[in-house]
Amino acid sequence: MLKINNLSVNYGYISALSEVNIEVNEGEIITLIGGNGAGKTTTLMAISNQVEKLNGTITFKGKDITKVPAHKIVKMGLCHVPEGRRIFPALTVKENLIAGTIGNPKIKKEDTARLLEEVYTLFPRLNERMNQGGGSLSGGEQQMLAIARGLMMDPDLIMLDEPSLGLAPIIVEEIFELILKIKQKGKTILLIEQNAAMALQVADRGYVLETGHIVTTGKGKDLLVDPEVMRAYLGI
Repeated sequence: MLKINNLSVNYGYISALSEVNIEVNEGEIITLIGGNGAGKTTTLMAISNQVEKLNGTITFKGKDITKVPAHKIVKMGLCHVPEGRRIFPALTVKENLIAGTIGNPKIKKEDTARLLEEVYTLFPRLNERMNQGGGSLSGGEQQMLAIARGLMMDPDLIMLDEPSLGLAPIIVEEIFELILKIKQKGKTILLIEQNAAMALQVADRGYVLETGHIVTTGKGKDLLVDPEVMRAYLGI
């Protein structure tokens, strides 16, 4: 579904990504793990064309999107839920969710009702708070709202940047359970996480980024017991 070939990104004279190659197949959860500054967020921003690329190509569903504007990439069915939630605090939960449908021009009024029902089933807490202001939600609820808003555009692939960042451990578990449920609904997921242990537990495959380079790749369950990954990212 998504193929990144020899992707390089520089910030001025600093190399953020160098010759990165990643493949995401339909229906998979793929995770990118690595320390701060490894290039994880830059990878997602490059895919959705929010940063200039030095070289490399990106294809989505067989189409070259390397130079396609960000708003057009969204309309092709690729959703990016950025780090930091970025919900609309002055809008209600329901209004935030409906705003997510703007990304897909094919969604009609009857589709919006169906999608709302689907996300309320997946996120019952949002259903309970549908008329509450987004800014009044807890951190975990705001993260759920950000993910649910992304799902409202009915994407083929959803990219999640640090969905567990700053959340209490019990909420982190809930978020990862939701990620698995999203996969079961038929979505493909590209996940960036500093919580490497949790990410690798849910991922079909993982890529390890270090200073802009892919240094290791493999099945999630294999990377969980890889001695180098355990030492560097799992604290074992």
